[in-house]
Amino acid sequence: MVEREVTISSKTGLESKMAAKLIQKASEYESNIWIQKNERKANAKSLLGLLSLGISPGDRITIITDGRDEEKAINDLEAFAKNGMTE
Repeated sequence: MVEREVTISSKTGLESKMAAKLIQKASEYESNIWIQKNERKANAKSLLGLLSLGISPGDRITIITDGRDEEKAINDLEAFAKNGMTE
């Protein structure tokens, strides 16, 4: 299991369109992937779970990956988050 803290740099935070982009990206990996904000954690492949976290621009989140491709997944998702949720 690997964890990394990142700051959300998208202008809208993690609203539905950005959450859908994150889900699409997370779904490329075999590993289990979670997003944690404060004490709450959600599956990064679940739209309702991500939206329930209420992530705003500038919020610090923790990306957690666990599985065969966890290192690649966390590196790619960290870069994705730092680039404002764009490729």
